[in-house]
Amino acid sequence: MSYLTLVVLTLAIGCIVSWNVNHQLKTYSRVPISSGMTGAQAANTMLYHYGIYNVSVRMGAEGQDFFDPRNNTITLSPSAYNGRSITATATACHEAGHACQYAENYLPMKVRGNLVPVANLASNVWVFLLIAGILLHLSDLTMAAIILYACVVLFELVTLPVEFDASNRAKKYMKLAGYQGVDISGSSAVLRSCAMTYVAAALASILQLLWLVGSNRE
Repeated sequence: MSYLTLVVLTLAIGCIVSWNVNHQLKTYSRVPISSGMTGAQAANTMLYHYGIYNVSVRMGAEGQDFFDPRNNTITLSPSAYNGRSITATATACHEAGHACQYAENYLPMKVRGNLVPVANLASNVWVFLLIAGILLHLSDLTMAAIILYACVVLFELVTLPVEFDASNRAKKYMKLAGYQGVDISGSSAVLRSCAMTYVAAALASILQLLWLVGSNRE
């Protein structure tokens, strides 16, 4: 596979996945959730259901939806924090799912957390080592770059079960809480499309790694 083919393929996958997630998020942001709760209320209700009372839910900037285990907080974008839509509830419950993982010492999350420093370093350094190795014709530098990039790929692979499990926890809770019909189907569509962004990123990284390994052998 040529590098141009790789770039075109990964761009095509990225565009398709990005279109789908934006479509699902916008579609279900217009559909009210039957409970009438805001995303913040839904997240807190889910946390309390599982006996978790030490996690604070706060509002961040638009596009910021995440759980931070360092200070045990859930940050939701304004549309998710204040929204009373299916998208807002699904997003909030997904992040509450991450908080549940942390409270239960969910193994993949612990592994992912331990890989964060390595992945951050590797993602910032590998390309410079690769360029230096190519320009200076130093195979050791090139191999070091590939190894570092492999660490990035490993991090993305470990992220997959963490994200899928958080979505599964969100859907399981919503069913237990009495949500039905479009609440469940819409939330599933939103969470599934968001999960596919991680799958697409991992797939693109794997293809890139395979290309690097193949090129290094030539």
